[in-house]
Amino acid sequence: MLVFPCAKINLGLNVVARRSDGYHDLETIFYPIPLYDTLEVTVIEDAAEDASPCDLQITGMELEGDPDDNLVVRAYRLLAQDHALPKVHIRLHKAIPSQAGLGGGSSDAAYMLRVLNEMFDLHIDAPTLTKYAARIGADCAFFIQSTPAYATGIGDVLTPLEEEQIPLSGRYMVLVKPPVAVSTREAYSRIRPKAPAMNCTEAAHMPLDAWREHLTNDFEESVFPLYPEIRQIKDQLYQEGAVYALMSGSGSAVFGIFDKEPEIGNEVFQGCQVFTMEL
Repeated sequence: MLVFPCAKINLGLNVVARRSDGYHDLETIFYPIPLYDTLEVTVIEDAAEDASPCDLQITGMELEGDPDDNLVVRAYRLLAQDHALPKVHIRLHKAIPSQAGLGGGSSDAAYMLRVLNEMFDLHIDAPTLTKYAARIGADCAFFIQSTPAYATGIGDVLTPLEEEQIPLSGRYMVLVKPPVAVSTREAYSRIRPKAPAMNCTEAAHMPLDAWREHLTNDFEESVFPLYPEIRQIKDQLYQEGAVYALMSGSGSAVFGIFDKEPEIGNEVFQGCQVFTMEL
């Protein structure tokens, strides 16, 4: 089975409290974007008894760490604890930049759960599959449905939003990933939780040109001083005509929303990955 895990951006991200378990409560809007990895799962026929139950091949970019610790493999193992699964071969082609705040790894894991559920007739309903996903990572739960959602808790409590509630359809986005990786742990360690001046959903219901003032990302305060080149990308997107620009998640990718398709040459963001897409 072949599927295409999508990326996401955060429309606003407020870190509102530090929890007793070491995590943070936040509020944000997860919004899926048309940037995709490719995930193909096939059954290993006549597999040897000592063969790995989950054989993973990754192309497109090199990922750090042991492939056996990849979130896709963890998703397989999680379902295998409760369901009899055959041995499978996985081809994962990465196009979503990693360590960018775009949820690529989480999306891959969630889509893996979806594929296994469908391929092997596990009959797991969406709420239960969402709970499995949340055990892998906080934002994995979002990708079970991959539709716009207001997220609270650690990002795992989701309230669906209708497309018409977020005025982005038909607009264009430029996504810029600089050649730096932001440590999520470090970004959180420097954050000061606080109640937002305005809830994300309230801000998102305002006209798009008001988002710049009201729909913000708290991580920019902790990340920009460490990586001024990320701030420069955001400033440059506004200079190029973006109506709204923001760093996604804890970085390092920054996106800009445009009313019409922008003409931005490669020289504007030299050394960066740049994606232009219609929403």
